[in-house]
Amino acid sequence: MRQRIANQTASVTEFILLGLSAHPRLEKTFFVLILLMYLVTLLGNGVLILVTILDSCLHKPMYFFLRNLSFLDICYTASSVPLILDNFLTHRKTIPFSACAVQMFLSFAMGATECVLLGMMAFDRHMAICNPLRYPEVMSKAAYAPMAASSWAAGSTTVMMQTSLAMQLPFCGDNVINHFTCEILAVLKLACADISINIISMVLANVIFLGIPVLFIFFSYVFIIATILKIPSAERRKKTFCICSAHQTAVVIFYRTILFMYGKPKSKDPLGVVTPLLNPIIYSLRNKEAKAAVRNLLCVNRKHLI
Repeated sequence: MRQRIANQTASVTEFILLGLSAHPRLEKTFFVLILLMYLVTLLGNGVLILVTILDSCLHKPMYFFLRNLSFLDICYTASSVPLILDNFLTHRKTIPFSACAVQMFLSFAMGATECVLLGMMAFDRHMAICNPLRYPEVMSKAAYAPMAASSWAAGSTTVMMQTSLAMQLPFCGDNVINHFTCEILAVLKLACADISINIISMVLANVIFLGIPVLFIFFSYVFIIATILKIPSAERRKKTFCICSAHQTAVVIFYRTILFMYGKPKSKDPLGVVTPLLNPIIYSLRNKEAKAAVRNLLCVNRKHLI
């Protein structure tokens, strides 16, 4: 039995990605659009990483998490966008079995890590606003560095298990993935075996990496809003609320994108590019310190060029 399953799995050496095969006239338009979005994403997140490293005023827990978020967004887009762009230009849109597994792991792991990281950032904002006197003690480097590392470790570990379970399934000839990338649900549909274990493990992972962070973020902001409303000065209330407005916006966009992508089973839009594109814009436009640091970096570079 094991030998037969191994032979069935070995029979599929590559997958075919449909993407926009049914609409070839749109491929060049989408290629240009997604390429531009990808370049802006790399530039925006790269600048944020550089600024938070070079500017000593930004050596704070919030910007450390933001630097991790920017690097994560670069990794997420790099795991899928080059594949999408390549498929727009080539006639035979194939990907080797092993490359499909790697791409699935990277994109899924980055998504799971971002869920946890956004929860960590909510905790950071909660401590800064609700417990400002204890904030330096609780959010020391000895605390926030392991918090960020645990986000990466937790996301990568669970997705390693999900990917391993998916790629061990037997695929009996049907190798056409109705998607732009090796999206795990699209790949599971091609398996010629019972995928109930995969579905159960994915549901548990979604509860842990989607449900728990969402609840954590929700209750963090309940306490944050309650604290802000107790501030007597309207000006101070507005200033305090602005401190976490960028994080709120990033959370809403991230989870709305996930709901749109997975709430529609037949949806195969490359919307995963949107959140990494918007994050650096959100955090630079809605954060005075980050905006000033970016402006200073640009001014310094301009002087050197002159």
